[in-house]
Amino acid sequence: MSPWRPRLLLLIACVALAACRPAGDPAAAPVETVEVASPEEGGAVSTAPLSDEDMPEVANLPEASIEGVDWSPMVLSDGTASLGCELDYANAGDGDVLGAFEREALREAMSACAERGVFRLRFRGRVTQEFTQLMQRLAVVADELQINKRVLDIDSSGGMVEEAIRAGDVIAESRWTIWVREGAVCHSSCVFVLAGGDTRLIGGRVGIHRIIRMSSSASTRAELNRELRAVYGRVRDYLERNGAAVAVADLMMAVPNRSLRILTPDELKLYGLDGVNPAQDDLDRLRLMRKCGQDFVNRRDAYVRAFDTTCNAPDRDVEQLAACGLELRGTFGFPDEQCPSESPLSEFDLVGQLTAAAGIASRLRILGVPGVEPQPAAEARPANVAPVRRRAAGTQVPAAEASNVPPPEAPPSDESADSTEPAAETAETDEEG
Repeated sequence: MSPWRPRLLLLIACVALAACRPAGDPAAAPVETVEVASPEEGGAVSTAPLSDEDMPEVANLPEASIEGVDWSPMVLSDGTASLGCELDYANAGDGDVLGAFEREALREAMSACAERGVFRLRFRGRVTQEFTQLMQRLAVVADELQINKRVLDIDSSGGMVEEAIRAGDVIAESRWTIWVREGAVCHSSCVFVLAGGDTRLIGGRVGIHRIIRMSSSASTRAELNRELRAVYGRVRDYLERNGAAVAVADLMMAVPNRSLRILTPDELKLYGLDGVNPAQDDLDRLRLMRKCGQDFVNRRDAYVRAFDTTCNAPDRDVEQLAACGLELRGTFGFPDEQCPSESPLSEFDLVGQLTAAAGIASRLRILGVPGVEPQPAAEARPANVAPVRRRAAGTQVPAAEASNVPPPEAPPSDESADSTEPAAETAETDEEG
C-alpha cells in the first residue's frame, strides 16, 4: 500500500467533517466595542454592605416607597432634572430646570401640568440616592395634584445598583412611562430603572456589563464571587418582580466591567425591557376587566398585537412609532368613549383637543387646551411627539457619547439617521475590576 494513502484518507475525513459543520450566519454582526465611563462617572456599582448571613442568600435592601418620604433638604449633585408639561420636546423644549426640591417648590413647578394631567421629567446624570429621592418626591406631588400620566425622559450611563433597584421600585409603584431618546443612553444600572417602567420607548442605546463591587473586602476570586452572588440575587429578584427576564443578570455576569454590551432591539424585546411591561400588563388586564369590560380588554389586546406587527419595527424612530400607533387606534375603537384615559397612548389625549399637523402626515403636534375633555374616537386626531429616532444597536461611537456627555438636543441629520449599524456590540472601558 502506498505510504501516502493513509494521509490521503485522513485528509478526506477532515474535509468531510468540516463539510458537516453548520455554516456561519453571514448576516450575524460581530460584537462591537465602544468606550464608556469610569466607575466613578457611571457603570453598575454596588456598595451596600454584605454580612456573612447575607451570603449566599439574597440580601434584602431597605424598600423605597412613596410612603413616608424624607423631605429633608437635598441637592441633585450628580445630574440635572428639568420638568415640563409637554411631550413634544423638539418644539417645546424640556421645561424648567429644577433647582429646589422641597415639597412646595415641586408643587409650584408641577401645578401647571395638573390641568393637562401629564408631565415629563428630563433627567441626565448618574443614578444615585438623590435620584431615588427625586422620583419619590415627584410621585408624591403628582398624586396630590392628580397628575396620573408621568414620563421619565432619561439619559444616564449608570450609577449605584442598589439605588437603581430602589428607584425602579418607586417607578413601578407610581406608574411611569420611560423614554430613552435618540442620542441618549441607558447603560449599566440604568437598565434596572428601565425595567420598572410601565411602558418603555427606546430610541437611544441600552447597554449592560458586570457589576462592580466598590466596597468589597474580598482578596480571592471565591470571596468576590460569593459577594457578587448575593448582589446578583438581588438583581434577579428585582427583574423577576418587574417582568424582565432574569437572563439579563446572567448576561451581565459574562461582560467584563471594562466593556459594555449594547442590547439590540430584538434583545430588548426578548428580555422584557422595551414596550409594555409584562408584569404591569397582567395587573392592568385584571383592573381593566373590572373597570372597562371584556370587550375593551379584547380590543386592547388586539391593538397591542397589531401595533407590534404593523408599527414596532427596529428601523422606525419613536415619532413614527407614535404616529403609527395613534393612527391605528381608530381601527380598534380607541380612544374608548367610556374609558378614554385607559386607552392606548392616552397621554396624548390628556393635553386636550388634538389637531393634525398641517400638511405633514408623519409629523404630529400636541396642541394643549386646558380643561378640555378627551374626544371620542370619531373626533380624535393625531398628536405631536418628539422626533426621536430608534437606532439599531451596534454602532461604533465616540467615547464622549458613551460616557454620557450631554448630546445635542436637536434631532439628528438625515445623514446620521440613515447610517447602517451592526446588531450588537461590546464596549471597552477604563473601569477597574
